[in-house]
Amino acid sequence: MSDLSEKQPGAEDTRPQAEFDGVAVARGLPNLPGVYRFLDRREDVLYVGKARDLKKRVSSYFHKAASLSPRIQLMLRQVATLETTVTRSEAEALLLENNLIKTLTPRYNILYRDDKSYPYLILTEHPFPRLGFYRGALDRQHSYFGPFSSAGAVRESIHLMQKVFHLRTCEDTVFSNRSRACLLYQIKRCSGPCVGLVRKADYDDDVRNATLFLQGRASEAVERLEQRMSEASAVQHYELAAVLRDQIRTLAKVRETQFVSSNRGVVDADVVALAAASGVLCVNLAMIRGGIHRGDKSFFPQNAREHDAQEALQAFLQQHYISREMPPLVIVNLAVESELLEQMLSEQAGHKVQISCKPTGERRIWLRMAQKNAELAIAQRLSEHARQEVRMASLQNLLGLPETVQRIECFDISHTMGEATVASCVVYDRGSMQPGEYRRFNIAGIEAGDDYAAMRQVLERRYRRIVEGEGKMPDLLLIDGGKGQVSVAMQVLTDLGVSGLTVVGVAKGEERKPGLEQLVLPNSKVTVRLNSNEPGLHLIQQIRDEAHRFAIQGHRKRRGKTRTRSSLEDIEGVGAKRRQRLLARFGGLREVVSASVDELAQVDGISRELAERIYKQLH
Repeated sequence: MSDLSEKQPGAEDTRPQAEFDGVAVARGLPNLPGVYRFLDRREDVLYVGKARDLKKRVSSYFHKAASLSPRIQLMLRQVATLETTVTRSEAEALLLENNLIKTLTPRYNILYRDDKSYPYLILTEHPFPRLGFYRGALDRQHSYFGPFSSAGAVRESIHLMQKVFHLRTCEDTVFSNRSRACLLYQIKRCSGPCVGLVRKADYDDDVRNATLFLQGRASEAVERLEQRMSEASAVQHYELAAVLRDQIRTLAKVRETQFVSSNRGVVDADVVALAAASGVLCVNLAMIRGGIHRGDKSFFPQNAREHDAQEALQAFLQQHYISREMPPLVIVNLAVESELLEQMLSEQAGHKVQISCKPTGERRIWLRMAQKNAELAIAQRLSEHARQEVRMASLQNLLGLPETVQRIECFDISHTMGEATVASCVVYDRGSMQPGEYRRFNIAGIEAGDDYAAMRQVLERRYRRIVEGEGKMPDLLLIDGGKGQVSVAMQVLTDLGVSGLTVVGVAKGEERKPGLEQLVLPNSKVTVRLNSNEPGLHLIQQIRDEAHRFAIQGHRKRRGKTRTRSSLEDIEGVGAKRRQRLLARFGGLREVVSASVDELAQVDGISRELAERIYKQLH
């Protein structure tokens, strides 16, 4: 692969009159496969595309400009430079195009935001295998089931496996250091292998049945359970027979809700359906593994408003599946250019991959289900967007703000009696909360419990960076607090030279109940009390509550780390080695706290006297 950067004569000329001569540049390109990139005057990438023939593809933009969409015509008017990369094949160009789109996020390419990896359910290869949540690279050492559409779907399956097969979920450090069964055993969610409460042969049998179920071979699992139940009844082990009977009933109920009907045997497939309404596109992905519906997920592309549905679906297939494990069958609801993509995905997966746009029988039903879910997701997004627009308009009217106000940042402080103070900053923009832009700040160097000093520190740290060009200035700044916090905010902004930023404090009111909030405005002696049914107040509450949640979450995490470290360090006679032995023996601080004096004294290096001291200190 070679790189050719083609620039028109005078490309470095920054005069506004200079124009990009696309016809001349295209004339000098080779008739080879590759990737092209349109750049603007600031050298920001506008668009990335692939081509079987670079010369023909790039020429088409300028010879047929009148037939292009208004969006692409607008892009071409911004082009200042063209860069190309020649590849050995069109398949290689497809891979490079996908990597560049994900890396550069050009504003005129259709973009899908997606998790880097999907979660799996793991069964470890231990004498007593552990069932757990897993995300990352797969290896041959353990057994993996999935992928699942979300972490919640994995945890739901783990809960089911615990309920039916009583498999352990604890980490090895806890498992190997238990001296008594935990709560999961008591509520019949684990068979207690850590303390020898189940025979290894019986546990292995539960693992085999769970594996069959997760592989989609539930009928075999039920047959094995029925056989064991009959054997237990024959030898009058009625208690065991009753447990097995309950497992069979639970599996039957689960199969009614989880399994996808298939007359063609066990199927691994993804069902991908695109729907469009009111200018919104949505792709719904349903995952079917071993005949089990693993959940579905909806994706809303960026920069797709003026692209047709086929282009949007093609972009999803390329961005989602390249460099990702995938099933042998992908069912789609629109015809796409699948030949090259099938070839590339088959080579990547190590097995034949088929993209089918004309399913029949039950597979057509799966596709209809995915398309219906995409339509419902669009309806929900449009409804939420309309609701948020009403809220924002109400807030703008109440505070006398211009219609251009869209981006809101809100700050909150969380601590316990001054301990482990954490400040949060959450962002509301483009009609919704933006979790990817949230930030937490650990507050240090202030007097414990001084909320004003904490607010001053976080605002200085946040807006100094923005003033220096490392971020985007909001239109409205919300402070969770009263007049004191608002005064601090105004002073910080003045010191940093920030002007024109509206600041509003959100005080909780006399009874500190939702709906009784009061708005504190700078340089005003009165507070504003809004009607509890006012949409603008609901928006403020939503943003303030999110800032509060995010701050508390960070505070608890920081406080937990501090207390875990210090609670054992503060005990005389317990040094680093003894702390390590205690935590390794019991699996964590919580288990050390719940241990008795006798159990503590069994740890190497812990005398009876020291065990009593530890117990007393922790209680």
